[in-house]
Amino acid sequence: MNTDINFLISKIKKNKLRNPKISYTSFLVNKGEKYCLNKIKEECLELVFSAKSNKKKKIIHESADLIYHLLVLLELKRVSFFKVIKELKRRTKFSGIIEKKNRKNVRRK
Repeated sequence: MNTDINFLISKIKKNKLRNPKISYTSFLVNKGEKYCLNKIKEECLELVFSAKSNKKKKIIHESADLIYHLLVLLELKRVSFFKVIKELKRRTKFSGIIEKKNRKNVRRK
C-alpha cells in the first residue's frame, strides 16, 4: 500500500511540471488553489451521490477521483501526505469523540 501511494505521489510531482495541455495534473496545478478546492468539492459531492446509489463500481471510481484531487491539492500546498497519515495515527491514541469535543473549543478561521 505504501509503495502504491508513493508511486501516485511521485507521479503527481513529475506530472505537475509537464505541459498543462497534455497533463491534467499540470492543468490543475496551473489553475491554482481555488480551482483545486472547487474540484475537491465537486468530487466529494459525486462520492456522496455514488454512495447513496450503493453502486460499488461508482463508489470506487469517485473515491479514486477524490483521493487524486486531494493528493494534487496537498502537492500544491506543499503538505506531505505522510504528515497527514502521521496525524491520523496520532489520533488513534485517544477517542475520536473526545478529540472532536476538544476541537469545538478551538475556533476555526
